[in-house]
Amino acid sequence: MSLVHPREVFKPAILLNSHGIICAHNHPSGDPAPSPEDRVLTTRLRQAGELLGIALLDHIILGDERTHSFADYGWPP
Repeated sequence: MSLVHPREVFKPAILLNSHGIICAHNHPSGDPAPSPEDRVLTTRLRQAGELLGIALLDHIILGDERTHSFADYGWPP
């Protein structure tokens, strides 16, 4: 379950008049593979950004030695 709300993610971008954002978070397990919840969150953030006119440029997940970039893997889905 995601504890992230798009309102909180986009608030700084709105205040700074940003045209796009890149989100990142870590997986304490060390495995950067996106969970189903990560995929849902990414979709929700993309949709919220479209409404606000602020592009979600990428969502990056950090693991121990590797990262997962949704943009590098053909995102948006």
